[in-house]
Amino acid sequence: MSFDLTDEQREVQDLARRFTADAITPHAAEWDANEIFPRETVRAAADLGFGAIYVSPDSGGVGLGRLEAALIMEAMAYGCPSISAFISIHNMASWMIDRFGQPAAKERYLPDLVRCERLVSYCLTEPGAGSDAAALTTRAVREGDHYLVTGSKAFISGAGENELYVVMARTGGEGARGISALVIEKDMEGVSFGAPERKLGWHSQPTAQVNLDGVRVPVENRLGEEGEGFAIAMKGLDGGRLNIGACSLGGAQRCLDEALAYTAERRQFGKAILDFQNTQFTLADMATELEAARLLLYAAAVKVTEEAPDRTRFAAMAKRLATDTGSSVVDRALQLHGGYGYLQDFPIERFWRDLRVHRILEGTNEVMRMIVARELTR
Repeated sequence: MSFDLTDEQREVQDLARRFTADAITPHAAEWDANEIFPRETVRAAADLGFGAIYVSPDSGGVGLGRLEAALIMEAMAYGCPSISAFISIHNMASWMIDRFGQPAAKERYLPDLVRCERLVSYCLTEPGAGSDAAALTTRAVREGDHYLVTGSKAFISGAGENELYVVMARTGGEGARGISALVIEKDMEGVSFGAPERKLGWHSQPTAQVNLDGVRVPVENRLGEEGEGFAIAMKGLDGGRLNIGACSLGGAQRCLDEALAYTAERRQFGKAILDFQNTQFTLADMATELEAARLLLYAAAVKVTEEAPDRTRFAAMAKRLATDTGSSVVDRALQLHGGYGYLQDFPIERFWRDLRVHRILEGTNEVMRMIVARELTR
């Protein structure tokens, strides 16, 4: 791969940056403070194609690669990592429907998903099945041309707000090969939601439990064949991990830029604190680590687009490094702000809260290490 972006990729990046500057950055603090989910902003992103970045053109999507998706997520996270991550999840689940859905389901759902007229959640995690996702207990029992689905899903972004839910449920025996993926509608009888979770960050998007009590789901809403659901979910996560890593890069870049501006202005002991060598060394390390994580993530994105044999390993490596680095950069930016970094008058504390969860979701960073080690020792 080239170590530079193409002209087309730079155009995509510039478009996302302009959209962020106009529609996201000026409002992000208010969304966070008042726990506002800006649905109209998400629709505006979809008007630019950001709701279906790697959905195929045949289904109404833009059909770009995973590197372009990462560039978009990184740019939007510069303004608000929470909303960028929400749009990332919508893209991941929409792609799963496009790639593995049956024709009737694709025709029914994708036109609205592409425009973000309807939004979709990804439902894998359960109260008793987090990192051990293949141990999920939500069950789908087939009765004629329907499945009866019963169980609960935890920590679901968009729960209660979104109209559609890609749910991984057990249709067979124990383990990963007994899991299938189904598209469930919010208004189907038996679907309900828990109370909104009270979270450290990501205040601008809703998170709650999804409860399924004998929900009748048409067989035509299944993605792929019976027993393929876990593999489909993992393929979705290869891209989702890149996107959440990109969100960490964007948020961390914002905080590095804020730290540069603040330390140039703030004076102590008779000079700008940027003039102290310790400050310069800290900023240099932040910038270096961020660029290294960015290059790895971009390389992994190309591998996922090209379906390279080592794509899963590289996606795990990139997610782990980008999210760890992002949190570390933001923490050091807060430290450089001193007491002001701890105040809500400055954006640093919001990014500190929002980026922390990136090391947990889409597979914890401990699980990322397990994936890399497993691939290395095969």
